[in-house]
Amino acid sequence: MQVPAAFQYERATSLEQAIELLARYGPEARVVAGGHSLLPMMKLRLAQPEALIDINDLSELALIRVDGHDLAAGAMVRHADLLASPVVGEHFPILRDAERVIADPLVRNRGTVGGSLCQADPSEDLSAAFSALRATLVAQGPGGRRTIAIREFFLGPYETALNEAELLVEIRVPIRSHASAYRKVERRVGDWAVVAAGAVLEISGGVITEAGIGLTAVGAPRFVSEQAEDFLRGGRPDDEAFAEAGRIAAQECRPTADQRGPVDYKRHLAGELTTRALRAAAARAQGQEA
Repeated sequence: MQVPAAFQYERATSLEQAIELLARYGPEARVVAGGHSLLPMMKLRLAQPEALIDINDLSELALIRVDGHDLAAGAMVRHADLLASPVVGEHFPILRDAERVIADPLVRNRGTVGGSLCQADPSEDLSAAFSALRATLVAQGPGGRRTIAIREFFLGPYETALNEAELLVEIRVPIRSHASAYRKVERRVGDWAVVAAGAVLEISGGVITEAGIGLTAVGAPRFVSEQAEDFLRGGRPDDEAFAEAGRIAAQECRPTADQRGPVDYKRHLAGELTTRALRAAAARAQGQEA
């Protein structure tokens, strides 16, 4: 039987109390909401926090709303709620696509969007999707609130730019005229990605004015392929451009061999899925469901 090491448990009833508890217990404290990533690691003793700060009572962090020209999703929004949100489905198909292939209904009903991002797992789906969308993260700590561009948030595997006693409170994504899609290959339904790719396209007058390419599970810097994005910008949204962008993305990523496959296979998938996601996004831009 796997049992975690001993720890202190505190249940925060306000955002301010959660931050105060994080400051009190120091760097060995961990926040728990859904717990689907943290608790298995604790049982295996890969993580041994001295204190768990339960934030499930912070209902103000569980809202999805439109704030001005932004979609604002609280860090405590459950995966199932993001998937079911009409405003998310209307403006951000990439998030709907990604949520459909995250784990299973049990995990989606309890796991949180903020928890997924803060875990910074190299195979995490929403990290790639939100990075393709160029989301902005709002963090709050003892010194107040600050914003962090998501492409500056991930410092490395399981490492983020959050400071000590700082909590992710909201994810903001600008609502613009764009089309998007997410494509994933997994060994079985609900598994971590072997490789996944997300694409965001802004098209005006038959020209790509902005592009976002998110990649997961292949060692892409900050979960994106900036070289493929640069290539697409200013070009036409056609199959030739999408195939070349896939080739560039495959070369830019740095996959590692593991039980999910060898390097060459993952690199091939990175290119193929990037191309497929771009084609699907372009089809949606033309009013075709992909």
